[in-house]
Amino acid sequence: MARGDRRQNLVRLGEIAQVAARHGFGYAFGHRDDPIPVTEGEVPRGTRGQRVRAMLDELGPTFVKFGQVLSTRPDIIPPDIIQELRGLQDDASPVPFDQILKVIEEELGKSPDRVFAELDETPIAAASIGQVHRAVLPDGQVVIVKVQRPDAERRITADLQLLHQAARVARQRVKRLEFIDVVGVVEELSRTVRRELDYGIEARNAEAFRRNFAGDPNVVVPRVFWRYTTQRVLTMEQVDGVPLSHFDLAGTPMEERRTLANRLAEAWMQMLFVHGFFHADPHPANILVVGTDRIGLVDFGMTEQLSPRDREAAVRLLLDILDQNAERLPRRLRALGVRYPRELEQELAYRIEIILQRYSIAPLGEIDAREVLREIFQTIYRLDVVLPSRWIMLDKTLATLAGVGLEVYPDFNVFEVARPYANRLILERYRPDRIADRVVGDVARYGEALSEAPFQISELLEELRDGELEIRVRSDRLPVAIDKVQSAMNRVALALVAFALLLGAAIISAFVDGGPRIWGASLAGLPALIAGIGVTAWLFIGILRSGRW
Repeated sequence: MARGDRRQNLVRLGEIAQVAARHGFGYAFGHRDDPIPVTEGEVPRGTRGQRVRAMLDELGPTFVKFGQVLSTRPDIIPPDIIQELRGLQDDASPVPFDQILKVIEEELGKSPDRVFAELDETPIAAASIGQVHRAVLPDGQVVIVKVQRPDAERRITADLQLLHQAARVARQRVKRLEFIDVVGVVEELSRTVRRELDYGIEARNAEAFRRNFAGDPNVVVPRVFWRYTTQRVLTMEQVDGVPLSHFDLAGTPMEERRTLANRLAEAWMQMLFVHGFFHADPHPANILVVGTDRIGLVDFGMTEQLSPRDREAAVRLLLDILDQNAERLPRRLRALGVRYPRELEQELAYRIEIILQRYSIAPLGEIDAREVLREIFQTIYRLDVVLPSRWIMLDKTLATLAGVGLEVYPDFNVFEVARPYANRLILERYRPDRIADRVVGDVARYGEALSEAPFQISELLEELRDGELEIRVRSDRLPVAIDKVQSAMNRVALALVAFALLLGAAIISAFVDGGPRIWGASLAGLPALIAGIGVTAWLFIGILRSGRW
């Protein structure tokens, strides 16, 4: 690193430390005994979560991204901070239009006025990585063009390096962060942000959503124009709609608002339980209101995938929550890939049952889905249960979606939409054609396994013959068993020693002719006899004390 860059990084680190101190977190950068003080006359205000959010907002776009990634990690971040971080919005001041034109020309190899018939100078939206402009293609097609900021990669890379340094400092100096792999979290942020720096990934995600909703007239996904799309420029069809964040909800009749909220819920149910590929950032700016019963989706940078097995297990988990079958929930969670010690199963079932009982007397429409999900996930985290990353992302998505639904329609309840949807999916599994498909698939897998069995047995026998076969046994009681075996072998060894001494004494006494004798036996064998009797007595006393014969 050049000396100038190092000096610039040190200056930036100093700025980060001062901002942290201003919001009451100076101890993370100062010595334990000498933390960076808050500016005189300035006292940090708000809850811990509010101060963390305000600090990240002040530090800039990369740190806002960091906060958004942390909002998907309730396994390491307390619930009060998670709640605040989920409200972070990635907004930034737009860059000058001439810089945008330069990026377009570099990426597409042509002057922008030769690529687009029109290109609005004022951006529709601006974020930390890029900004969006309205444009018209030569054939008259209205599109939106997402252009990466000229310095986005350099600036974000520099900020990520600073975050790595800050994480190392915090890990060394703040004891309260020892249980968190802060460096690992920053590395996860790096991977997430670098994926967002490649608009080709977002374009492929958009195409996947468009295919999935091709037969649904109520969900609109814009088409990607690949001819005008690169790693730093993304050109998509413009969807005629109003972002939900700017939609006039107050002037919309309640019945229409209810229809809109249900449409949102059904779209995500379709993604989760049918497609297995869901939009993981459903905040109001990414949802367009195209009509009373029609929505549009934009911004496909954050997505997650679920396997068919995941989807089926998730449906059954949802139905068990709705039916308050608490005893089944630990088993359902294990089917979802959630890992926990077997001895925690009863405790987990008991705690979840208490949560569900608390809501059992309330009508389904009056239950706050966010609160139920929040309590269940908090219980899971308190028991140190390990959740796969896709389910952490799903938790965040459902919490955001439930909040948006309540904003659209105050009496919205995602459970009312989810129950009939989940029941329908379960019933569809037992349609004759679905059963036939599963039987055909199972028969094919069994046939493949049967055909491979002779070769696998042959390989196993070859390894056994060559001495390459290893058998590993893992058991919590294995050390105890090993101790018992060693104790038994020691006793056998002592018994053999005692037998040898007694036998030796008898042989010596019988065959030695000279020297003193007693009762006709030579006294030369007396030491061996005494030693043999002593070992035998020691062994006998040890067996008596163990209580095992």
